[in-house]
Amino acid sequence: MPETFALGAGQVEVGDDGAVSAVQHPVRGHSMLLSDGAWHDPTHHWGKGFVITSAGSFRFDAPSFTRWRSSGIDLLYRFGPLELRVGRRFGERWTETYELRNTGASSLDLGSIAVSTPWRDLYSSSRESLRGAVHAHVWTGGADSWVWAQPMDGSGPGLGLRLIEGELWAYSVESRDAETSSNSRGHLYLHVTDHARAPHALGGQEPVVLAPGESYRWTWQLEWFDSLADFRTSWQPLVSAPELAGLVGSSLALSLADGVTGPPAVVGDAPGVVYAEVTDGKVRSRVGLLFHDPLREIVERRIRFVLDHQRPVELSDSRRFSFVPYDARTGLRLLSGGWRDWSDARERIGTALLLQEARDRGWGSRAELDEALAGYQEFVAEHLVAADGTVADDSLHESRTRLYNFPWFARFLLGQGDVDGAVRILDRYYALGGDHFLAFDLGPLLRALAAVTSAETASRMREHLRRHAAAFIEYGDDLPPHEVNYEQSMVAPLLELLLAAYEEGMVPLEELTLRLPWLTAFAADQPDVRLRHVPIRHWDGYWFGLLRLWGDVFPHYWSVLSAAVYLTWPTDELRPAGEAILRANLANFHPDGTATCAFVYPSAVNNLPAHVADPLANDQDWALVYALRLGLT
Repeated sequence: MPETFALGAGQVEVGDDGAVSAVQHPVRGHSMLLSDGAWHDPTHHWGKGFVITSAGSFRFDAPSFTRWRSSGIDLLYRFGPLELRVGRRFGERWTETYELRNTGASSLDLGSIAVSTPWRDLYSSSRESLRGAVHAHVWTGGADSWVWAQPMDGSGPGLGLRLIEGELWAYSVESRDAETSSNSRGHLYLHVTDHARAPHALGGQEPVVLAPGESYRWTWQLEWFDSLADFRTSWQPLVSAPELAGLVGSSLALSLADGVTGPPAVVGDAPGVVYAEVTDGKVRSRVGLLFHDPLREIVERRIRFVLDHQRPVELSDSRRFSFVPYDARTGLRLLSGGWRDWSDARERIGTALLLQEARDRGWGSRAELDEALAGYQEFVAEHLVAADGTVADDSLHESRTRLYNFPWFARFLLGQGDVDGAVRILDRYYALGGDHFLAFDLGPLLRALAAVTSAETASRMREHLRRHAAAFIEYGDDLPPHEVNYEQSMVAPLLELLLAAYEEGMVPLEELTLRLPWLTAFAADQPDVRLRHVPIRHWDGYWFGLLRLWGDVFPHYWSVLSAAVYLTWPTDELRPAGEAILRANLANFHPDGTATCAFVYPSAVNNLPAHVADPLANDQDWALVYALRLGLT
């Protein structure tokens, strides 16, 4: 039977092996950690882990020695030439100290030191997620490292983990595969270093070198806080940065704590992400900054590239005007086969919409864009959109339908002046049950069509909006599952839909404010441009990328759906977060016009090196579409 210790108003369960098996939320009563089941088991319980060293690699699980105390437990592990002492103390706070000592006769290089922190970050259903799961927001930037475990409904209290001794420089993911799939984030490990697997990660990883008899020690502390703001103001970091993105050539200011040395500002001399490091003479911390070219330059380079490289010109019919994924390593366009997320339709229409946005602003060559868009419209008419408005999944599987696709193709036809075609698509969407599905852009699109159609059609578009909004208000927190049981790209379209209904006087503001914390809970304010305000998504590298890596993708282009809500919210307090999301996504576009569909952020996923930009340019052009639609300058 586990021993139970108080943690503030909650409690912690510690098993016979000394590892933490559960942390009970003080209000909801559910565990903040994963429960044992099909893929979570005691080998991944909190506090177990592994090391990779110059003398071999070892996992630690069963302790060699255990001492129970009234306030906690002390553990001793022995493996190879190493000895690990762990102390856990509970009360108002939970403090854990780890001390790793070299007991051998030779120096050791420790290339990875990892501790399991299996947060309950998974999606069983929307209701179960909102009532009994957490988002784990991680920052491993040296001495300023922290984790914020936020209940998914945005309520308090959350559990904050803060490093108070030593440094953490990475986090990694295990148990990500087709079994856990898109509805589970996997097991998260915090690393003192992950140099052995990803020496490049987060600005660079260094090994820990221990001479005979020498030790490395780190300590973190966990405590309940009512909000992220309360947690973040409970200590002063070595370094912070109010703005994390700026134009090439500009300067981004850093704020340093007393006694800390480092640059007061960083000037960007080239596009890309850079890490700035500071120190107080004992420990170090970093922040991640982005410098980018002007948006027009990024868009025009991207358009030039896709017109030259991402159309299958080898085909003989109108499919040659479509847009397909491109492997930047080899220069090959990819054939989808049965892998729908590499097809010539679906999300790839974002590239055509980018061409429209550029054309409408007078960017690029008008004649060339008109020709490309006319060809794409021919492709859509011949292969994708039927006479009744049904949208096919792609040109090779025209009998398949997917509701997500409908508003995207309606938006394209509207942009080409085919209002009737756009209306047919949306009428067909709703005829197929779309008012019980959260496709993207529906609220703004229905309002746009109502503004340019006859009174009868406009009334029907508004009725679609009213009925759709009413259906999802009726669902409450029990949203129907989509391609993922619950995710940010369900909540953001839900709020976008309700915002449009609110603007039409169909929905009271209270229904929006009730659901807004569901969306904001997906992100935190880490001092890394890829993370700050960017919602968690952890499967897109596998479905859309070439490397097929599961694991957190930061930023992912559909994070802009949150920005669309924040930047159209009735008040202005969410605007900085919306703009930060749009700028973060500019990190995925390169000066030569190539792009990445997925930057997989953890240092490693299932023991494979990560913190890498997938070489596939696929569907990320939506980030530029929304940046232009939402007025990013």
